[in-house]
Amino acid sequence: MKLVKSLLVTGLIATLSFGALANADSSNKLKTMLTAKLGLSVSSVKPMPIDGLFEVMTDRGIFYSSQDGRYIMRGNIFDTVNGFTNLTEGAMAKMRNAKLESYASSMIVYPAKDEQYTVTVFTDVDCGYCRRLHSQMQQYNDLGITVRYMAYPRGGQDSKTWASMESLWCSSDQRKAMDDLKSGTEIAQSVCPNRIPDHYQLGVEFGVTGTPAIVLDDGTLIPGYQPPAKLLEVLKS
Repeated sequence: MKLVKSLLVTGLIATLSFGALANADSSNKLKTMLTAKLGLSVSSVKPMPIDGLFEVMTDRGIFYSSQDGRYIMRGNIFDTVNGFTNLTEGAMAKMRNAKLESYASSMIVYPAKDEQYTVTVFTDVDCGYCRRLHSQMQQYNDLGITVRYMAYPRGGQDSKTWASMESLWCSSDQRKAMDDLKSGTEIAQSVCPNRIPDHYQLGVEFGVTGTPAIVLDDGTLIPGYQPPAKLLEVLKS
């Protein structure tokens, strides 16, 4: 009997190992194929709970693919049994958290004295709602919310805003330069090595389509302006 149990266990382990290897092999083949087909940087491919469907994480967000790579789609997938959970946003939140901290040293930070929460805001200095958010910075800070800014000039690299934000990040007093630009005051133009292109690309990867875009400390992305009291409610929930 012991020999039979041992053989069954060994067989089960071998089956599981073979399944894991088969999944890894399928994922690797699919990653190579989709990198060529999509023309994007594919960072990972992994099977979904749905038979035959794979999650494809790229530098343009998440795509879904059939096992053979023939069919590709984009959108949110919800689990209707487990609380109508958004599986797509859950995967994106984990990715955002994993990547964001490596950018911390290049952020412009407005710290709360009694910090309880930290949010990261992709901002454009010429965006009306971004300016509104910035005008209430003291209120956010008083509620214990530290605000960290990342650059996301919506007009792209050839825009006037991009040049202004490069000068902002090159400024010797970044917070004063941010305050000036957000109030409509021009600052001296300057050029230096900076991470504006990296910030912008990260925003694209995170799914930012407009500003302000607020990333909570759990990786959740909230598009658009949130008043101080409302943002606190969201953070508490």
